[in-house]
Amino acid sequence: MADALLFVFGLFDAGALLFLTVYYVITLSDLECDYLNAQQCCSKLNAFVLPELVAHCVYNLLLLLFGFHWALFLLNLPMAAWQIYKFTSIPSGNVGVYDPTEIHNRGMLKSHMKEIGRASCRERV
Repeated sequence: MADALLFVFGLFDAGALLFLTVYYVITLSDLECDYLNAQQCCSKLNAFVLPELVAHCVYNLLLLLFGFHWALFLLNLPMAAWQIYKFTSIPSGNVGVYDPTEIHNRGMLKSHMKEIGRASCRERV
C-alpha cells in the first residue's frame, strides 16, 4: 500500500513539475516577445524556484525513506542536486536565479530556455 501511495504522489509531483516547466517556457517566451518586462518576468519565475527545489527533494527523500527504491532514488538524485546547486549558486546582489538586470545580458535568456528544455527532457525520463 505504501508503494502505491508513493508512486501516486510521484505522479502528482511529476505533473506539477511538468506544469512548472511549461509555465517557465511561456513566461520566458513572453519576455522574449516583449509582452512582459524583465522585472515582472523574473519575479514570476523566482517565485517558483524554491517550490520546485522542495518538490524534487521531498520526492527523493520519500523514495529513500519509505520505499527503499534505490534505483529510482539514484535516477532522480542528479536533478535534485542540480536544483540545489542552482539555488545555492545565486551570485550576491542578484534578486534570485532569474535576475532582471542580467536576463538580457550575455545570452542569459537563451541559456535559461535551453536549461528548461533539458530539464523537461530529464523529468520525462
